[in-house]
Amino acid sequence: MTPSSRRFSAALLCLCAAVAAGGCATPGGLGAASPAPPVSMQPRPEPLWPAWTESPGAAVGRREPPPMPLKNAPAPGPNGLVGLDAGQVAGADPRMKPYLGKADALRAPGRAGVRPPVYKDLTGDGNPELIVAADVPTGRSALSVYAVADGKIVSVLFTIGRQLTAESIGSDLLVRIAADDGSEQAVRYHWDGDRMSVVNDERTFRETGSECAVESPAPGSSAHDERKAR
Repeated sequence: MTPSSRRFSAALLCLCAAVAAGGCATPGGLGAASPAPPVSMQPRPEPLWPAWTESPGAAVGRREPPPMPLKNAPAPGPNGLVGLDAGQVAGADPRMKPYLGKADALRAPGRAGVRPPVYKDLTGDGNPELIVAADVPTGRSALSVYAVADGKIVSVLFTIGRQLTAESIGSDLLVRIAADDGSEQAVRYHWDGDRMSVVNDERTFRETGSECAVESPAPGSSAHDERKAR
């Protein structure tokens, strides 16, 4: 064997020894004898309010007591509110009375006065509620809904706003008003057992021919309606 052949054989033996010592490891991987890294534990959710987490669908307690009967309101007749003088009913409502004044009954928009009364079953009991709206010279309007509870007339909704329109969606009431920033606010009310509560509040902005809707959380109180219309 020549000297060069002996040097080549020695180099080949060293290479095989290195491969045997390294095992089948791949670049960047673990060898057969390499220990596995410890598994890091992922954080688990910890509820801030466990009671609320256990009952996510629990109803929020009402902040307001049931509506009180209107003083000096006429007594409901055999047909409930149908057939009563709508002006007399609204006139017994302290929140609605300032918007009535000596307003005339309206047959068409364009001037101040009281719109024709509307009767709709909004509570689902088969008896229609009375809806009254009045327009005042300032451009604002006031809307009230009256129902019968325990043989007495109560106000279950009061809201005010500019360019007020209303429509029914099944047993829900959708009220649209114009906001001071040029947008339109559409508030949907649903009977909650005591009053008409807000279930959806959406504001639509119109700019350069486009529309952008922003939905607000439903506060669920008539006081919110008075604040937002100011």
